[in-house]
Amino acid sequence: QVQLVESGGGLVQAGDSLRLSCAPSGRTFRRSAMAWFRQAPGNEREFVAGVSSSGAFTYSTDSVKGRFTISRDTAKNTVYLQMNSLKPEDTAVYYCSARANSDFPGSRVRDYDYWGQGTQVTVSS
Repeated sequence: QVQLVESGGGLVQAGDSLRLSCAPSGRTFRRSAMAWFRQAPGNEREFVAGVSSSGAFTYSTDSVKGRFTISRDTAKNTVYLQMNSLKPEDTAVYYCSARANSDFPGSRVRDYDYWGQGTQVTVSS
């Protein structure tokens, strides 16, 4: 069974940092682009950041540019989201996703084939 397992969420104060991790099991996803999405209560799931299969290409949504960084360790088959200068509006469940059979990330939910269960990030003011 293929799974994406997220970890690293929690409750922090505004201005703090967190690092989320995503470790696949059941397959390696070495030829797959991967991404982080988030979903706040009452909102649709939205793209946060994506990384190519090699890790060389990344991009993120405007609201997190300069604060969040996505990366991947191909040797460990793990994807990270480093989140700095967190704001209350970053509060959401964060999901890791993998795009089968594509080296480059998309920004739409339907671009991705595998999803984790999510990890809660709560930022207090």
